[in-house]
Amino acid sequence: MAKKIRIALIDDHPLVRRGVAETLMEESDFDVVAEGTSAEEAVKIAREKKPDVMLLDITLPGGGVEAARDISRLRTDTKVIMLTVREDQATVRGALGASAGARGYILKGIEGPDFVAAVRKILAGEDYVSPALAARSLAEVAPLSSPSGGSGRGGPKSLTELESEILALIGEGRSNSEIADQLGLTENTIEHYITPLLQKLGVRNRTEAAILASTGASSSRR
Repeated sequence: MAKKIRIALIDDHPLVRRGVAETLMEESDFDVVAEGTSAEEAVKIAREKKPDVMLLDITLPGGGVEAARDISRLRTDTKVIMLTVREDQATVRGALGASAGARGYILKGIEGPDFVAAVRKILAGEDYVSPALAARSLAEVAPLSSPSGGSGRGGPKSLTELESEILALIGEGRSNSEIADQLGLTENTIEHYITPLLQKLGVRNRTEAAILASTGASSSRR
């Protein structure tokens, strides 16, 4: 029998917890091994249960971002995912930043199959942010310093045709292997392009690149 993916669910709203747990348990390879209601319980569960995935509400008593930070330091093998109603960019960046270490930011209200797909993407090593949030984030994303000492991003207009195609696929939430298949290239080639692409855009990670790609596409359609 294949090893099941061990998931811990931390949310102080019982009805939300129950619904999320039921959705996860419909997957034959998922196992909800623990539930909790606070940041303190989250850290204790991470230490004792050693889950593969920890789902955290940001507004937990004691602080969801604080819990994510402690868990990421305690359990580098545990993938922390924020499941929340908070949509402001400052909260998103705080949760996904290097110090907190969350690998995903999922808005409550997501459909069950989309939620499961997002969890699986994160388990596969990708970062994830809800597309609905990404599509509203362009105006809120603060400019980052450029390597030359100026401010702002290079932006999609500075990319080559291939880089633009890769960025568009990142914005769709595709993994490196999926991007390689789509473009007829090897996965190693795609990996070779990713870091220079992020540097050219002036973003810190794939999640910020996905936000930039999604919001840029949304703006171009208006």
